Amino acid sequence: MHRRDFIRIAALAGLGLGLNSSQALAQLAMLSPVEPAPADDVRMRDYFEKMRNFEKAHPDDVYVDAEELPVLHACSQRLGLVEAVMGYGFFHLLSFDDALICSRNYERVGAFTKPEIGFMEKIFYQDARVYGFLGDKPLKNLTHSVPRNEVVRIASTGNFLHRGDSFEAYQKIRKSVGNRVVLTSGVRGIMKQFRLFLNKAAQNNGNLSVASRQVAPPGYSYHGFNDFDVGQPGFGDLNFTERFTTTDAYRRMADLGYLNLRYPRDNMLGVRYEPWHIMVSDA
Repeated sequence: MHRRDFIRIAALAGLGLGLNSSQALAQLAMLSPVEPAPADDVRMRDYFEKMRNFEKAHPDDVYVDAEELPVLHACSQRLGLVEAVMGYGFFHLLSFDDALICSRNYERVGAFTKPEIGFMEKIFYQDARVYGFLGDKPLKNLTHSVPRNEVVRIASTGNFLHRGDSFEAYQKIRKSVGNRVVLTSGVRGIMKQFRLFLNKAAQNNGNLSVASRQVAPPGYSYHGFNDFDVGQPGFGDLNFTERFTTTDAYRRMADLGYLNLRYPRDNMLGVRYEPWHIMVSDA
């Protein structure tokens, strides 16, 4: 692939000038492969440096405004209280409106303040490309809710899956791989994704770029539509690291062709490599 073609398509996708990420990837695949981009290609070198060192802060990372940092931490803490009240499993299905009602009804939680609500609205509706996330946004409304009759709870996991393609794909994997594989994360509503994303940003001094390299911003996660994560029982949090590729579960799924990944290695979506994240279908 010629360097100028690679840079042109990647830049168009990143800046939203005529190509979305899927179109960009398709065009990249159609270009005849030649040698990799040379070492002096600063733009692409820096991009892959960020993806491979996703937990590090980089000079052009984007942070929340300094005056919003206390609000970020307050939102993160209050979402944790909502999850504690609602329970781990059902928190995955919670809508924005439901979370507001819960916060008002439980003294232990306390109502979300106007600045907190405004901050979450800003995060949700801000274009995530500003801080480096280049994926599509399947859930476009902050008040999106997950219909209870469209999900099924997966026993012993605390997680749900969407009925249809998602549930069928997981059942097929379980039938072939057996109890060496387990669902580690299924359906995530808007508030669950908020909790994951804001927690990551809060842990990194408000760095939205570091957060988005590891967790899709709310609205941008395909967990809200069909995707799910898998892991090996007993492997714990390491299931969400590259070490998952060393497990029997990963090798077996790879051999059977089940690893259709949403975020493969060196993807152009602004997201780290996620070998555990199964792509079911697009919205």
